[in-house]
Amino acid sequence: MTDTPEEKKIIIDEDWKSQVEAERAAAEGKAEEPEAETPGTDQPQSGPEPSADMDGPLPEPTLTFMAGSLYYQGLVALGLLPNPVTQKAELSLEQAKHSVDMLAMLFEKTEGNRTAEETKELETMLHEMRMAFVAVQQQGQA
Repeated sequence: MTDTPEEKKIIIDEDWKSQVEAERAAAEGKAEEPEAETPGTDQPQSGPEPSADMDGPLPEPTLTFMAGSLYYQGLVALGLLPNPVTQKAELSLEQAKHSVDMLAMLFEKTEGNRTAEETKELETMLHEMRMAFVAVQQQGQA
């Protein structure tokens, strides 16, 4: 037996570092490669093109903006505004009722936390949506 304590050896696996570097280089190489072309076309294959309106600044997130989104969805569902996708007026009473219910829920859940202006705007939107829903529903029954 010897009186000297054994020396502890620390083994460091350097291989993972080189593997990470190789993966990083491969990823950078792919980013620099031109997009693959779809067979039979001259167009490069890629995902959807970002539209110009997506690059602009977004409106401030407010309660009235959120309520307004539901309001306009309801108007589209009632056929009072054209569907932005099809550009046609389409009637869906179920979707319109859902929009009215969502506005009513939003109004109820934000009670005591709205400004006077927000309250007035939500009340107006909710009243107009309910009246429009009833008018369209009665028109359909006639």
